[in-house]
Amino acid sequence: MSAAPRFAALVGLAFGDCGKGLFTDALCRRWPVHTVARFNGGAQAGHNVVLPDGRHHTFSQFGAGTFVPGVHTLLAAPVVVHPTALLVEEHVLRQAGIADALARLTIAASCRVTTPYHQAAGRLRERLRGTRAHGSCGVGVGETVAHGIDHPDEALRYAELAHPRRARDKLAAIRRTLAAQLDLAALALDDDVRVLHDDAVAGRWLEQACHLAAQVAPADEAVVAARLAREGTLLFEGAQGMLLDESRGFHPHTTWSDVTPAAAQSVLAAAGIHAPVERLGIVRAYMTRHGAGPFPTHDAALDTLAEPHNDDRGWQGRFRRGHPDAVLLRYAAAAAGPLDGLLVSHLDVLERGAALRWCASYADACGEGAEGSDRGDAALCERDGGDARRIVGLKLGVKGDLAHQERLTRLLERVQPEYDASPVPSAAALLERMASIAGCNVRFTSRGPTHAHVAEGDASRR
Repeated sequence: MSAAPRFAALVGLAFGDCGKGLFTDALCRRWPVHTVARFNGGAQAGHNVVLPDGRHHTFSQFGAGTFVPGVHTLLAAPVVVHPTALLVEEHVLRQAGIADALARLTIAASCRVTTPYHQAAGRLRERLRGTRAHGSCGVGVGETVAHGIDHPDEALRYAELAHPRRARDKLAAIRRTLAAQLDLAALALDDDVRVLHDDAVAGRWLEQACHLAAQVAPADEAVVAARLAREGTLLFEGAQGMLLDESRGFHPHTTWSDVTPAAAQSVLAAAGIHAPVERLGIVRAYMTRHGAGPFPTHDAALDTLAEPHNDDRGWQGRFRRGHPDAVLLRYAAAAAGPLDGLLVSHLDVLERGAALRWCASYADACGEGAEGSDRGDAALCERDGGDARRIVGLKLGVKGDLAHQERLTRLLERVQPEYDASPVPSAAALLERMASIAGCNVRFTSRGPTHAHVAEGDASRR
């Protein structure tokens, strides 16, 4: 008798960059896993995997289990596919010794496709925001999703790359629509403006995109369902983090993507599979944020912590570090739904002497009852001694209520973190507090960059 398929979803509980690549690679070796399925986001994902032999790759569209022989990647709808970037990533993987990445790839026919026109328009919009930038990665994922919502008849699907004439017509329509939305004459002439002026870009891009579709045929619903239903373990690899979720993140500094484990469950339901999904939340020992948006526990003194695969260059801007934050972890865990386990990365920073402080609550800089305060609508408070109150939690609003998410953003922009008197004494103490807040046990930890540094539970207690 064959065993029932096992499904697990890895979801970041912060602003991304939590260690999803590391834990995906490690779990593919431990369980083992037959398929890593991407269920949200697109080519803006950057999941780093370092091997004990020194090889490194930042996984963008291929699953982060690709270094493990035989592990397949499924790009399931609603993932946004960037065909030319995917071909570049495949070339880089070949240089790292992976010659069969495309042979181990399935792309759902209904996946939306990012084009050069989406990428150019998205970059221009972000530049026009100036100091009010949203934190875009500049890859065009959000632009692709927004355009598809506003102009569904123009949305390009992966299946249409097998029909170049139809795809060419849609590319022309996409360019006209996006160019009309932006005042190109008022913008300084640069590469992005030139792209939106140039209908010939479509032909050059389409040649490469169709080359991908010829090698990785669009997978219909039956093919996707068969991949999902295989015996063994299928690991859903989430992109971004809960605090960037399109409905639960702090608007407008969010991704156009459902980051929650429920999105992985929806992929199964669409294939007619009704099975439980193990929900595993991932968090660093300390907080990070790449790009614009509120970050209460940011501490410039922690910006010296080594970060070999993230820097301040590129569209997102600064990569900031901060202290562990109980308020945001509590919010992320609640937004993700009941968790079955916690995975904690970067514990080695404590062993190298990093002075991390535990943020248990916030003080509102506007004060009690101040005009314009969003405390009543957005915060969970408790008395701190006399009349003073401290914020210990953030309220979950109705999913999709962006006005509520904006109130949370305004609140986070002005709060002051309230720290314990003493630094976090040990990794074990940090894990205990994180597990208590997340409402689940710590399943795996890491104290270094490779799968060899991953241990079950808290290895320091054994």
